[in-house]
Amino acid sequence: MPKHNVSQPKKSKLIVEKDVAIPLRDGSIIRADIFRPDFSDSGKEKCPIILTTGPYQKDKLWTPPPDLEEKANPYMNWETCNPLWWCPRGYALVRVDSRGSGKSLGASDPSSYQEALDTYDAIEHVAKQPWSNGNVGLLGISYHANFQWRVAGLNPPALKAIMPWEGRADQYRDQAYHGGVFASGFLVAWWWQQAAHHLLGKPRTYNPDAFNNNQLWNYMRNDLDSDYWRYKSAQWDKITVPMYSVGNWGGHGLHLRGNTEGYLCAASKHKKLRIHTGSHYHPFHCEEGRIEQLRWFDYWLKGIDTGIMDEPPVKLEIRTGGTLKRYPFRFENEWPLARTQWTKLYLQPMKDKPGNGKTAKGKLSTTPPAKNAKITYEASPGGRHNHGGRNGVSFETAPMKQDTEITGPIVLNIWVSSTSEDMDIFATLRHIDGRGKDLAELGQRSEPTECVTKGWLRASHRKLDVDQSLAYRPYHAHNERWWLKKGEIVECQVEIISTSVVIKKGHKLRLDIGPKDGHGSAHFTHYHADYNDGALNTIHSGADKPTYLLLPIIPAKDGAKPAAVAKKNAKRAMKK
Repeated sequence: MPKHNVSQPKKSKLIVEKDVAIPLRDGSIIRADIFRPDFSDSGKEKCPIILTTGPYQKDKLWTPPPDLEEKANPYMNWETCNPLWWCPRGYALVRVDSRGSGKSLGASDPSSYQEALDTYDAIEHVAKQPWSNGNVGLLGISYHANFQWRVAGLNPPALKAIMPWEGRADQYRDQAYHGGVFASGFLVAWWWQQAAHHLLGKPRTYNPDAFNNNQLWNYMRNDLDSDYWRYKSAQWDKITVPMYSVGNWGGHGLHLRGNTEGYLCAASKHKKLRIHTGSHYHPFHCEEGRIEQLRWFDYWLKGIDTGIMDEPPVKLEIRTGGTLKRYPFRFENEWPLARTQWTKLYLQPMKDKPGNGKTAKGKLSTTPPAKNAKITYEASPGGRHNHGGRNGVSFETAPMKQDTEITGPIVLNIWVSSTSEDMDIFATLRHIDGRGKDLAELGQRSEPTECVTKGWLRASHRKLDVDQSLAYRPYHAHNERWWLKKGEIVECQVEIISTSVVIKKGHKLRLDIGPKDGHGSAHFTHYHADYNDGALNTIHSGADKPTYLLLPIIPAKDGAKPAAVAKKNAKRAMKK
C-alpha cells in the first residue's frame, strides 16, 4: 500500500466518558459515549470529532469475525469506528443513541427528521467542548451513513465533512418500496431484531419503552411517496458540506442507489465517489479503507494536505469475473463515465418450450426484432405463495466475442400487459460462464451471490417524474397508481441499480424477468400482493414496442481488453 501524508498514531491515554447527556432544543436529552485521546498530563490538546447517531445501542459490544483486519477489543461497536485506531491519531469519537433507543429516552422514530434535528444539536454541543477543535465529521456504515444525508441537509455550522459508507438516502425508493414494491424481507427482519434487542435485551432495565414506533404499520400505510418519506430522506439541493460517498457493488438491495444518487445530485462543491466490493463491513475496517477515511478527514478536519483532493473524484473496483476476493481500483473523472457507449440490447422472445427454468426463452441482441413477438408467464407460479413453477422468462446474449465491461446505471425499457389490474416486474442480471453456470460475486454477508444487479417496478407505478428522470436513470413519481386494464399494453421503464462487471469472452449476459424475487435476492425480498393470484403476464417486443436493455458499455482507456487492464492494475497495486 502506498504511503500517504496522514496523522500517525501517538502514544496516549484513552479517555472514555459514558452516558454523556446532550441537551436538545425541545428540552429533552439524548446520551452519548465519548472516546478521546489524552496526549499529555494536562490534556489540553484539542482534536476533531467523528460522530455517529443510531438505534443499535452505543453500549452493545460487537465481536468481529476472525478475518477482520481490525481485531476484537472492548470498544468495538457495530458499523462504527474503532477508538483504539482513531484516538491515537488525534480524533475523538462520539456515539449517540438516537431518541427512543439505547440509553436515550423519548419517542422512537428511526430515520426521521426529528433524528436529524437531534443530531444537529449533538454536533453543535460536542463541537463546543473544551477538548474539541470545533470541527466535526460524520462516518459510519449503513444506518450510520443514512443519518448523515439528513443532518447534512440542515447544515450545522460545526459539520465540516461527511463520509456516508454504504448508506441509503431515499427511504422510499432505496429501502421501503423498490419500484413501488414493498421490500418486506429486510424491513421486517430489521424491525423485529432491533425491537428484540431493546425489549428483550439489557435496555429493558433502563429504557422499557425503547423502540416503540409502530414502524412497519406506518411504512405499509404510507405506500405512495409523500411528505412522510421526504422528511425521512436526503434533500440533495440542501447538502453543501464536502462529501465522500462510498458504495458497494453488492449493495443493490438497499444502499448502492443512495451512494450514486448522492454523488450525482448533492449540491456539494467538493464531492467524491468510491464503489468497492466485499462484505458490508470488511472494506470499512480494512487498512486500505481506514487510510482512505483518514485521508479524507485529515484534510477537512485537520487541514492536512493528504493528496486526496488531487486525485480524480471517482474511484471504482472493476469486477472482472466471479472471484470472491477484492478487485483493483480504477480512477475516473465523472459518473456515469463520459466514454460510456450506451448500448441497446433488444429482447427477442422465442417460442415458449417446456423447461425447468434454467433455459433462456429469448435472446438479447443489438439488432431490433424484425416482427412483433410476445411471451407469457404466470404471475403466481405454483399458487398464492409462489412455490414451484417457472419464475418468469429469461433472455441471453450470444457468447461475448471479446471481454465486455459494463459499468454504470442500467435501464430496462419494457412493454407489458396482464390479465390483472397490476403486475410486478423483477429484473435480475446474471453472468453466465462458458459452461452455462453462474459466476457468483461476493454478497454483503460474505456469501456468493448469483446476481450482477437488480431492478424492480410495479406497472401501476410506471409514471415518471420527467423533471428528475435522466436517459440512463428513470425517476418514478410513485405518487399515484396507473392501474392496468385487462390486456392493455403499456410501456414501463425499470431503473436497474448501477453495477460494474466484465463479461468475459465466451461468457453470456442473462436477464431474468419474473413476478417475484429471483437469483441473488438473499434477505432483500418483497411482498407479493394478491393481484398476482391466477394472473398471466406478457412481455411484448417489436418495431412499434421497443423492449430493450440499455447498457453502459465501457471501452478500455488505452484500447486494451478490460480484463487485461485489470490484471495490469493488480500487478501495479501489488508492487506498491
